Formats: sequence, structure tokens, C-alpha cells
Amino acid sequence: MAITLENVGIAVRDLEAAISFFTDLGLTVVGRDTVSGEWTETAVGLDGNHAHIAMLQTPDGGGRLELFEYVHPEAIETEPTLPHEIGMHRVAFSVDDLDEALEVAARHGCRPLRGVANYRDVYRLTYLRGPSGILVMLAEELRKD
Repeated sequence: MAITLENVGIAVRDLEAAISFFTDLGLTVVGRDTVSGEWTETAVGLDGNHAHIAMLQTPDGGGRLELFEYVHPEAIETEPTLPHEIGMHRVAFSVDDLDEALEVAARHGCRPLRGVANYRDVYRLTYLRGPSGILVMLAEELRKD
């Protein structure tokens, strides 16, 4: 059986703010829609499911994020995930310039949780809180062969 990762879905409180954050980091919007009706209730398992969605893609085409903002039922605010909690954890991106990526994130009010780390002189990396409290890892490879 062949398998391919299609996308990672993330519920957000403000779709436009999330799109702005991720497109400023370099992703591209490849589709937008509003979904509702029986098919989406069946697929998602949620009565009255109605959401605005956007599909974003990395420049290499290999990674996709589906962002969705619920119209109905009303979105439930939760505490942001902590790095050591079980469950959906974070979304990670490789960047060619971590400092530039952090400048972009800062324009959206997003800063590293603690700082930038050096992993064995292979990567500089950090975790930050993106829009809607999304945990985002940014990593720059140091050994570029």
C-alpha cells in the first residue's frame, strides 16, 4: 500500500492572520473555500460543520498546511499545547535564514519561547508561538554541503 502525507490541518481563530503569518514565512496559498453540508459533517464527524479553509504549500511543493476557521459550531478556545504534552505537537519548517524568519515572525508578534539553540553544529533552531498559539519550529541547517 502506497501512502503520502497530504497535509497537516490546524484550526485557527483568525484565518486571515494565520494566512498572513505563513505566507510571510514563504508558503503560498493554493486554495481557499468555505465548506459545509452533509459531506463535511460525515468526513469530519461534526454535526453542523461549517468552516472557512485555506490550503497553503511550501515553495518546494512537498509540504501543505490546511488552515480552518470554524463558523459553526463555535470554535473552542484551549490552552496552547506545551512542548511535552501528548497529542498533536507542532509544525516544523526548514528555513535558509533563521534570523530573517524570526524577523518575519516578530512582525506578527511571534517570538521564540526561550531562544535560539544550536544542535550539534548541524542546526540552529527554535520554537515559537504562531497565530492562535500554534507551536512552530524553525530550523536552519548549518552544514550546507
